Amino acid sequence: MRHADRMAGSGTAGSGGSVHGVSSVSGIGGQQPGGIRATAARYALLPLRIFLGVTFVYAGIDKLTDSAFLSDSGTGSIGELMRQVRDSSALPWMVDQALKDPTAFGYAMAYGELAVGLGILVGLLSRLAAFGGALISLSLWLTVSWQSDPYYYGNDLAYLMAWLPLVLAGAPYLSLDVVISRRRRRQGSQLFT
Repeated sequence: MRHADRMAGSGTAGSGGSVHGVSSVSGIGGQQPGGIRATAARYALLPLRIFLGVTFVYAGIDKLTDSAFLSDSGTGSIGELMRQVRDSSALPWMVDQALKDPTAFGYAMAYGELAVGLGILVGLLSRLAAFGGALISLSLWLTVSWQSDPYYYGNDLAYLMAWLPLVLAGAPYLSLDVVISRRRRRQGSQLFT
């Protein structure tokens, strides 16, 4: 062992010592606790939030601005779509409910997608928004894309699975939920000090 090694400390890398005069770093994979890997892990769900949020906002706006979609019948209407998938869906009774008033169902779907998308983008009631997105995706998978063969051709199942991490984790960074939580903690600590 060289003199510089003895001066910097002894031991192996990862145990707090040094090897060949270079001090070791601790943390995940040799990174410091605040390093790149920790930052990447912290923001890992952000791309998913952005993708799902933008997609659902776009889907909601697309439905609201398409007069053909919001009709009870006709080419491209929600009513025609529901009639087409009724017999091949896993839950025909659910499609029957939508067929009672297709226009109202179309508006409910569009506003639901818009609310879910905006909620997850800004991180407001993010777990609830993600749960709503998962329910929309589940209902679309069991009705509209159920007949896809093989099953993985139906994109609604993939959307359902994409929502689940956000249902579990919420939006712990860059969200209004965090801002509101911090404000409540500050106000709560002021009340009890």
